[in-house]
Amino acid sequence: MRIVATHRNTDFDALASMVAVTMLYPETKAVLPKQINPNVKAFLSIHKTSFDLLAPDQPDWPSVTHLYVVDVASWGRLEPMNGLAREEVEVRLWDHHAVPGDIETEHQCRELTGANITLLIRELKQREIKLSPIEATLFLVGLYEDTGHLSFPSTTAEDAYAAGFLMENGADLNIASIFLNPPYEKMQKDILFEMMKGTKKIKIDDMNVVLNKLPLDTHVEMLSMVVHMYRKIVNADAVFAVFVRKNESCTVIGRSDVPRIDVGAIMSRLGGGGHPGAGAAVIRKACADPDEIEKRIVTLIRENPKPTAVVADLMSFPVLSVSPDMKTLDVRVLLEDKGVKGVPVMEGEELQGMITLTDLLKLEKYGQMEKPIKAFMKREVITIEPDAVAGKAARIMAENDIGHLPVEQDGKIIGMVSRSDVLYYFYDMLPE
Repeated sequence: MRIVATHRNTDFDALASMVAVTMLYPETKAVLPKQINPNVKAFLSIHKTSFDLLAPDQPDWPSVTHLYVVDVASWGRLEPMNGLAREEVEVRLWDHHAVPGDIETEHQCRELTGANITLLIRELKQREIKLSPIEATLFLVGLYEDTGHLSFPSTTAEDAYAAGFLMENGADLNIASIFLNPPYEKMQKDILFEMMKGTKKIKIDDMNVVLNKLPLDTHVEMLSMVVHMYRKIVNADAVFAVFVRKNESCTVIGRSDVPRIDVGAIMSRLGGGGHPGAGAAVIRKACADPDEIEKRIVTLIRENPKPTAVVADLMSFPVLSVSPDMKTLDVRVLLEDKGVKGVPVMEGEELQGMITLTDLLKLEKYGQMEKPIKAFMKREVITIEPDAVAGKAARIMAENDIGHLPVEQDGKIIGMVSRSDVLYYFYDMLPE
């Protein structure tokens, strides 16, 4: 067995490096420590099915022949890997820290770079291994986190080249920004507080849009991240903030969580630009009437309706289901044969529960495969309506750490939407 491991309190750079190793050595399994950073946990709640990750209790430790270590060089920070420090286990190491460690191996790449993933990207490029947009985005998040968006003194030229390579391979900056939480100084916190007092909510069709105007006395860094945080707090589909600076100009920053509101297109009409989910424009004094800018934004939203995918467009149907009395082993064989990772448990047309392949693999380990599936299924099942937007499905999955949502209409289950379905849509990928 070949595994790749990293340090406790795993951050994005470490996670990205682990995934990169599994791409360089496809027979390798990535083993996550018990402790991972909260933002990494949030990322995996949505993306876990995109990567082959094992929990610490899943590997057969005595059968490990190769250990790949990333972003750390000390046995004491690995969990629980001390038993692998034996001669018959071949160890390979990638680490970008200056701090020496006690993992000794002839096979190592130890260089001072801003991010550890940069070392792995070098090898991926040399082998001409293609990246998916999901992989490129994860790698960019790891690189940005450890380099402070390429601003830390430890950042090297190779880190910057690696970031460019990842963007060429489809890394999504909007998605990356969601999982990167830079520290907010007092000025940014004060602005966020003032914005909360001036929130103006309007309804456009079925979308909640928030508009905000705020005077500024001086230049403020990270305004875009303040607006990003503001959108999450007010829980709106889109926000547009107009920052007025000494009657000289207006800086307009927008954030959208729904495809129907293309912020980049709106900002381009205001003289700026951006992407569907984020954008900005600077409007000079001659045209900088904040009230008129707000009216213009609302008009542009109403004039440019953009169709969006709903759950019915993404779901799989007809629904593959199992009966409550079906043996657990038979359910596992069925899921593997059909290539699906979760199914509803149905009695006639009535939804009884849900079971996933992950659940079944755990049961197999404890010899529970001859019992009926009703003994192990999850009975409290969250469903979603077919006309819900794709973003709602993604939020439900992330908030509840689930990978499948039965689609219910008029009391009947008519389809199933999975994490993969939603990810293919948001990353504009076709399923294989």
